[in-house]
Order: sequence, then structure tokens, then C-alpha cells
Amino acid sequence: MARIAIVTPARAGSRTGNRHTAARWARMLRAAGHRVAVLTQWRGERCDLLVALHATRSFASVERYRAAQPATPLAVVLTGTDLYRDLPASAEARRSLQLADRIIVLQDQALRRLAPRMRRKAAVVYQSADPLVRHAPGARGFRVAVIGHLRKEKDPFRAAAALAHLPADADVEVMQLGAALGPGMGGEAKRWMARESRYRWIGSVPHARALAWLAKSRLLVVSSRMEGGANVIAEAARIGTPVLASRVPGNVGMLGGDYPGFFPLGDARALARRILRACGDPAFYRRLRRALRARCRLFAPAAERSALLRALGPLFRARARGSSTSARPGPAGRASGRRTRR
Repeated sequence: MARIAIVTPARAGSRTGNRHTAARWARMLRAAGHRVAVLTQWRGERCDLLVALHATRSFASVERYRAAQPATPLAVVLTGTDLYRDLPASAEARRSLQLADRIIVLQDQALRRLAPRMRRKAAVVYQSADPLVRHAPGARGFRVAVIGHLRKEKDPFRAAAALAHLPADADVEVMQLGAALGPGMGGEAKRWMARESRYRWIGSVPHARALAWLAKSRLLVVSSRMEGGANVIAEAARIGTPVLASRVPGNVGMLGGDYPGFFPLGDARALARRILRACGDPAFYRRLRRALRARCRLFAPAAERSALLRALGPLFRARARGSSTSARPGPAGRASGRRTRR
């Protein structure tokens, strides 16, 4: 048994993806017999392993921990903003990776963003979902769900903009769920509702209610500019709701390069064409469902738990030997690399 601290910048009670990931991993690690604390910062709490979510925003904890415990294992988990915004410019993000014994990414395309020496100590852990609801949309109308907090990284109003490119008689509505976290996002959502009768923003809702909306929708749209590995895609796959997604590396890593539901980033017209085709072409809709079902096993809780324990296992063994694994990341990184190339 080990004492593990998971650090996430998302505070307790937050509905952000990082907090959900930290809470889910804590449950999995406790079930494996470890003692786990979820913290917003590490300030010297006793632990045998630190798992830091977000290389940039958790850098202070990473640096403090490594200075205080230079031989105790450290894992850093890369988010979408780490991978696709911060790493090229942030010395802190790069330093977090240098200090880490293990780097964890949430989808296989993320490995391509790492320098070879960092890739050797990286492991892929797909996020999982175990929803209690299944896909059961209403018989009338074609509801499209957009689920995620409103931030510029999510390009949150792309589905709303797509409505202008649909025929006026198309029985399509866009339902958006998520808190307005970015500056001016709440006002912009209200302006979209005022000028587009087929768009509705509900705001932040409890997770169970968001999953219920997802199950009642015909499609999920993930229009993000950058994603580390969207958990809502895992949830949609497990529920059975087809996905349309921007073709960015994080979404490709979750859905696979040959997934038929991609559209070019920021292209509302192309998204409208995909929505209209899904609405009016049953064969295309079935194709989306089959392609998503083929990825579903990646997002099973048992698969995530196994990958997480495999990624962290060499760090536990290193602790037992009384040494760090920085120079030799162990088999999890290599195993993940083999698995994702198949």
C-alpha cells in the first residue's frame, strides 16, 4: 500500500474535467489498496507518490515536491492546454516533464507532441465512463447536445453558428450545457439564444443530469480547438450517442483517425453539413454509431483502471527499491506505445 497525493488545480466541488479525473482515479487507486488524498496544491503532505494533473498549473506543487523529496516518484498528467498551447512556450510546463518519473497522456495522439526522451517515460491512460443511462432520444425532433464549460479553447458556439447554415424547416435544435467560465461567454450565449430560436443554453447542471441530456440527444458535438482527451466523448461512446467532432489531435486520439464524424476546426458550414447528413441519412447515422461502438472498449472503467495501475506500477516498485525511475520509465510507457500503434 502506498500513500498517494493527487494534485489538481480544480477545487473540491468543481465540475471541471480535471476534478472528475482526479476523483475517479482516487477511487480506483483506493480500490487497489492505496491511501489517496486529492489536493489543489502539495504543501508538504506526507506521500509516497505525487500525481500532478496539469503540467503548467500544478508546476509549483511539482517543483516543491521534487525539491523536498528528490527520490520519491512523481507522475505528471498532461491536459489539452498543456499539450497544444503551453508546452512550446512555457518553461514551467517543460520543467514539469523533466522532473517527472512518469508522464501520463489521455489519448494516443498526445505522444506525438512529446520529444523522444519524454515519450520514453510516457503512458496512455484513456479516461472512462460508466453511465447508468443508455441512448434513448425522443421520437420527435433532432436534438444536438454540446456539453462542456464555455471557454475559448472549446470554440463553444460552433454548433449554434451551424444552425444558420441549415434549412429553416430542418427540425434540429442545439442544447448547450456548461458554465460560462470564459470572459463574456454567458452574454454571448444569451445573444445566440436571442437571435436563434433553435439554440438553448441551459448552463451548469449536475453530472447525472448532463448524462441524461446526452442520452436523450441524437448527436453530441465536440467543437474544441484543443483537447487533452475529452471525457464527454468517452461518456457518449458508453451511452451510445454518436459524436461529431472537430478534427484536432485530441479528438482524433479519442475517436480514431478514420472516424466518419469529423469536421474542420472552426467550420460552421461543414458542421452543418454533417448535422444535416446525420439527420437525413440513416446509413450515415448508423455508420457513426458503429464507428463509435468500435472505440467503446477503450473507455471502460476496467480498461482505465488497468492502464492507470500499469502506468504507476513501476513507480511503486521503484519506491520499494528506494530509487527513482526517471532514467528508466519502465514497461508502461513502452507497452502503451505498442498498444496505440496497432
